[in-house]
Amino acid sequence: MEFLMFALIAYLLGSIPSALVIGKVIFKLDIREHGSGNLGATNAFRVLGFKAGSAVTLIDILKGTAATVIPVLVGTGVHPLLIGLFAVVGHTYPLFARFKGGKAVATSGGIILGVYPLLFVIMILTFLLTLYLSKYVSLSSMVTGVVTIILSFIIQDIVLMIIITALTAFVFYRHKDNIKRIKNKTEPKITWM
Repeated sequence: MEFLMFALIAYLLGSIPSALVIGKVIFKLDIREHGSGNLGATNAFRVLGFKAGSAVTLIDILKGTAATVIPVLVGTGVHPLLIGLFAVVGHTYPLFARFKGGKAVATSGGIILGVYPLLFVIMILTFLLTLYLSKYVSLSSMVTGVVTIILSFIIQDIVLMIIITALTAFVFYRHKDNIKRIKNKTEPKITWM
């Protein structure tokens, strides 16, 4: 019963469609009708600009972090990453946005931040370095996932290893169209200012 309660809270947190809310409230537009149509941070950066994209990224990360921290504060015996997974599901299939959400990268990072902050910092550095070298957000997300799997084996937390592997596989699945575009050299690159 306790697990179900925290799982529901995590799912509802994950379901908060930050890109949709910021787009409608501040810019008076539905981000689902622009760019890739995705409710993730990358589309928010492209459609709404740097400040709004940064806000969406931060909120999406913190949704995952809150989902893992709340059970720890209450003192449940359930591994917080297991609860955090439901925030990722909520972000990807949000109740408040017709079950069509983002690609789970920022919220996945957020659940790691809640449990292993140093690992999260390494993930961010890996992402930024790959992004700087490749200019592909999608590729940077996938490379970060692979690096995090390797690091999870070094940490030797079996739950972390399983969840990171599952999340990375899910991120690859959610980026299957991006992978095709990278192969065809049609994937959009970011431009550094």
